[in-house]
Amino acid sequence: MDVTQLAAVDTARAARVLDELRSAALSGQRMPVTPRPVIGQSWARMLRSGVDPDHDFRSGLLSHEEVQRRRQSSTLRHVLPVLREGLLSVADVARHIMVVADEEGRVLWREGSAPVLRKADGLGFQIGADWREDVVGTNGVGTPAVTGRPVQVFASEHFVRSQATWTCAGAPITDPRDGRLIGVVDVSGPLETMHPATLAWVDSVAKLAEARLRETHARSLERLRAVAAPLLARTGGRALVVDRHGWTAAVTGMPYTERLALPKSVSAGMRWLPALGRCSLEPLAGGWLVRAADEPVTRAGARIVLDLREPRRRSVEVSDGSGSWIRELSPRHAELLYLLAVHRAGRSAAALAGDIFGDPARTVTVRAEMSRVRRYLGPLLDHRPYRFTESAEVQTLLPDQPHSLFPHPRDRLTPARGH
Repeated sequence: MDVTQLAAVDTARAARVLDELRSAALSGQRMPVTPRPVIGQSWARMLRSGVDPDHDFRSGLLSHEEVQRRRQSSTLRHVLPVLREGLLSVADVARHIMVVADEEGRVLWREGSAPVLRKADGLGFQIGADWREDVVGTNGVGTPAVTGRPVQVFASEHFVRSQATWTCAGAPITDPRDGRLIGVVDVSGPLETMHPATLAWVDSVAKLAEARLRETHARSLERLRAVAAPLLARTGGRALVVDRHGWTAAVTGMPYTERLALPKSVSAGMRWLPALGRCSLEPLAGGWLVRAADEPVTRAGARIVLDLREPRRRSVEVSDGSGSWIRELSPRHAELLYLLAVHRAGRSAAALAGDIFGDPARTVTVRAEMSRVRRYLGPLLDHRPYRFTESAEVQTLLPDQPHSLFPHPRDRLTPARGH
């Protein structure tokens, strides 16, 4: 059933159908129609996690001081003008509100129609509120954060009954430097304000925000490059200048690489880096001067720990006789490395595409992501098929409920916890 098209024609009827569907799903009865996959998968997660469908739960609001602190530290503040320009002029007229939440689902900004803002207060949809999916159920903030893609939630597609008088459309915003989720922008309003084009509109504005972040990053690299060029001209041997996230501004004595994998916590001094081996790191305004030592890079007998226990803090740690380093992973990279840990014999691009997307034809996306993974795990990965090298010892740390590890569960093997 195309609920968005039905709702555009007859909002009341669509709401009734969805209410019957939700009631059947919660009682275990035969459903009159099948929910949309993104909604059905979210409901399944809610049932497993124990969210109460009939009574909303509200965690404590963040203090005013904490909200201000998060606003100042969030990359989202740089794209607020883009979001406001793209959404607010229409949202106010259409009786919508715009909500911007951080990567933890905390509402940091909320603007739009005054009457709708007052109604949102009654739902606990307030500044500082926690709208993660596993706290308040299927919704236009928490569900896009989990799935990593735009989601529209209409009427009783919301898992918690008190939200069934609302329609929401949210899209994730990611940092183009590393693909990591930095927040979600959502447009919400009463049922009668629902429009099938709202999701595409919100997603387009979210993509404009990401484009602005890419432009800002490119300008910062240009400024760093101006500092780096004369510095590297006086430097002998292999060296490069990178920004604080490892993106290369300039290089000398070695092939250009777009990005250098840096440790999670970077400090000056001698460090071991996966791409270069032992290096000296010297701080610069806005980045680092990295000088490579002459000793060769060897990775025999490396130990890899893939830590998937915390959904928002997944990481890979690599150690061997010459040192160790740790890197936080984006959701997609965590999923790819998990699959390679399960299938030590290797997976083709088509097999990985089938595992992740349910579509073996999406090999271009998989190859692009694996190319990014190889930037920091290159010596430890083989390809054709993609796999960890035979000499690498791989340990996977799983959460207590591994069946909810990723938002799109497939028929995958599950390694024993801690192996």
